[in-house]
Amino acid sequence: MIGKIPKPGKSFGGVIEYNILKKDSVILYADGVRIDKIAHTIADFNMQRKMNPDLGQAVGHISLSWSPEDKERLNDEKMVGIAKEYLQKMKIQDTQLLIVKHKDRAHPHIHIVYNRVNNEGKTIPDSFQHLKNIKISKELTLKHGMHIGQGKEKVNRPQLKGIDKLKYELYDTIKAVSLKVTSMAELKQELLKQGIGMQFKYKSGTLEKQGISFNKGDYKFKGSEIDRSLSYGRLSKQIEQQAQQKQAEEQRPTLAQQLREVINKEPVKEQSGNQSVIDLFGRIPIITPEPEPYRRKKRKGEGNDQDQSQGISR
Repeated sequence: MIGKIPKPGKSFGGVIEYNILKKDSVILYADGVRIDKIAHTIADFNMQRKMNPDLGQAVGHISLSWSPEDKERLNDEKMVGIAKEYLQKMKIQDTQLLIVKHKDRAHPHIHIVYNRVNNEGKTIPDSFQHLKNIKISKELTLKHGMHIGQGKEKVNRPQLKGIDKLKYELYDTIKAVSLKVTSMAELKQELLKQGIGMQFKYKSGTLEKQGISFNKGDYKFKGSEIDRSLSYGRLSKQIEQQAQQKQAEEQRPTLAQQLREVINKEPVKEQSGNQSVIDLFGRIPIITPEPEPYRRKKRKGEGNDQDQSQGISR
């Protein structure tokens, strides 16, 4: 399951109309609002909003999506139940609520509209929502035995919009650049060429780095918010390992240098007896013995040359 928190609209009217008027949309659950007419639903949300007029952004909007592989295991009741668990863990309680199912995608997904002004007129906080959303979505996915995606590489990029699209663009660029550098300073320089800024978070009162964030245009995200592999700890460890590997490769002698060193060594002397002679490359050469001088066999009755010469002198 993946939870997404899109940039909220300024009015309940726009968000509710988008969700309810979507083709084949179905209202699965409502609490504290009428659903007989869209106008009544909008009016009920706005009425409660007036209980806290100082809250500028009262519209809450979240979508929950599951893998297509979970489609057979999900029904409307199951999705509403998981949505309620999700909202409870997110501390979104005691407020007006509307859950709508959409069918415009291959994967099951629902949209949750809620009022950040709760039933007592108090504000429901939205700080750190993105980080909590990631953690809670994973918890519920594991709890209910739902399919876990195989990483960002599997995401259908063309379907992404808004902040989600930007996050994946940042992920793709930062990940690709980080694999080619050997220092954080080099990473920062290379990302600037791509229009991406990089900032460090320091431990209070020290120069010790403990966090990292990236920005493009008007948007800024923590590295871990984009992807866990882009947290300061994991990113710095990856780049440090790349630097060590590069240094080791530079210090390693080339094949030509290795051959030169072997050739410059004293040649190995041949050894007598049954010991083998080893060449410069550690191989045992095949030694072919020299042939003996050719000697003609004596014919029957022939003596040696000395006997013949003695016979003549007599």
